[in-house]
Amino acid sequence: MKRYAWLGLVGGLMACGGSDDKPEPCPGTEAMSLPPMSSSAAYSSAALPAEDGAQDVIISFRQRVFATAQANTDAFADEVTRAGGVVRRRIPSLNMLSARLSPEAREALARNPDVVSVSPNRKVHALGLSRPPLPAQALLGAEPRPAPNTVGSVGEYTEGLKMVQANQVWDANNDGVLDEGRPSGTGIKVCVIDSGWDNRHPELQAAFIGGKDFISGSANALALDAQVDVAGNVLLWGGGHGTHTAATIAAQLGAGGRVRLGDDPNGTVGVAPTTSLLIARVLNERGSGNTDDVIAALEWCQQQGANIVSLSLGASSENTAEKEAFDLARANGVLAIAATGNSGANKVAYPARYDSVVGVGAVTFAGEWASFSQYGEGTNLVGPGVGVLSATILGGAPYGEVAASGQQFASNPLEYSAVGAYSGRMVDCGLGGSISDCGEAATCDGFVAYVDRGGGILFEEKVRNAIQAGAKAVIIGNHTAEEGAGNFTLNGPSSRWVPTVSVSLESANILRGMVGQEVSLDVNGLDYTLQTGTSMATPHVTGVAALVWSLNPEQLDAEMVRSALLETARDLGPTGWDPNYGEGLVQAAEAVEYAEGLLTPPAP
Repeated sequence: MKRYAWLGLVGGLMACGGSDDKPEPCPGTEAMSLPPMSSSAAYSSAALPAEDGAQDVIISFRQRVFATAQANTDAFADEVTRAGGVVRRRIPSLNMLSARLSPEAREALARNPDVVSVSPNRKVHALGLSRPPLPAQALLGAEPRPAPNTVGSVGEYTEGLKMVQANQVWDANNDGVLDEGRPSGTGIKVCVIDSGWDNRHPELQAAFIGGKDFISGSANALALDAQVDVAGNVLLWGGGHGTHTAATIAAQLGAGGRVRLGDDPNGTVGVAPTTSLLIARVLNERGSGNTDDVIAALEWCQQQGANIVSLSLGASSENTAEKEAFDLARANGVLAIAATGNSGANKVAYPARYDSVVGVGAVTFAGEWASFSQYGEGTNLVGPGVGVLSATILGGAPYGEVAASGQQFASNPLEYSAVGAYSGRMVDCGLGGSISDCGEAATCDGFVAYVDRGGGILFEEKVRNAIQAGAKAVIIGNHTAEEGAGNFTLNGPSSRWVPTVSVSLESANILRGMVGQEVSLDVNGLDYTLQTGTSMATPHVTGVAALVWSLNPEQLDAEMVRSALLETARDLGPTGWDPNYGEGLVQAAEAVEYAEGLLTPPAP
């Protein structure tokens, strides 16, 4: 069915005149609008005051004469309230609370002799350079926690895992089975302070022992965009950052989610696959959170008995309250490990920069410093952080398939593409600058649109025009050979998007010759994805720390484990410590051997 709007004849029939026709959008697509332009969250060094001057802060105060820390905190919270502040969170063990203060309240508290410091409740951000997962949803709940697997396959051993020697520690004969009696993380609790987790993922269910959501206040730490849908029974899952980092640490052997064709069906295995995981959610689906949530999560991790805390997040500025919290955690015997940041600047992000925290930068699988990895004072170690394969939200990893005339073409779904499959006749829509670019071959009955990249036209405009012309699926042909299929975006979610992929210049040249033929396009979601950032390097170091500590949880402590990591790292830069690599690449086998030398020999 073709659609045209006749513009009518001006002044009746004209001897040399005819009529112009202009294609109209297909029914149901007329009001389709573009999503708003997205922007990446920049680091915020402070919590900026509102127009009325009110500001979110963290207040540290002196211990009073009250019997308990909670009573002490409650008493001070009352004073903040009387001064005109609105208390947001209490952190009793640290004599801290966060509040929103007017300028007058800040002045009143500045005169209070019991106030030690007032710090901005600044934003913190995830330090991964990943794309958001595809939209995915599932019913609430997960299977009962299974026992950890000890048998899998060597195909689960990722490049990052092998680079840090983890499998050499617990699978010396390389048969895909955990070696009995060798350290693999058992007896160690790692607390992952991040964006939560997907409790449905088979890689993590055996490791999880407890969680808390510091954004919503719930006790499940699930990575959710929203709690329920309109029916009240479906959860909408958010970003996979926390799932990815947690699985890098503790994904188990033989668990197996949905993998890309040709990959090992067992999925991946973590650096310390029998470690116990505590999950603290402080980052929302956009990868942003608040400093007081991080501090409160750190307090909770210690209350749960965590040995190690892993933080793939940071901010650009130091924070007095945060520093105090991490200093105290170290004094309490907790090993904190954090990412240095992704701006490539000669300045390490916080909390990684604090002396009480092990700061982790990123390298490629070739052992070369990753250009995005922040460096300088505070860089202690590096780990693999480029193209790291790990678990993500179930069905959240984009995967596209294009088939025509018996040929398969590699493709990448555009960010925010719809999920689904469609087969139809392929129509050339040129640069996709308007509905009419698809020509008379386009019908509202549906077709596969082929659109060339370029022309100064945004991808979302190209795809919108193709959809309004009747396309039920869209293929974007790249015009640059060096980029392969490319990694492009539709710039925001929309219920109107259709399955949309990009193909390489080579594939585009072939597909143009198939215009008019039947083409199949399928965009679906996998359970594993590649991500890049110091966020990905950090859990590798965390996992190695868990391995080392599990050698003897009773005799070893945080300082001994820290020394084992630093003293045995493989030097990658100039001899000794340097700002890009710190002490070097963490090495599990050498660190475990070093730790064995620290143990007290058994009595004869």
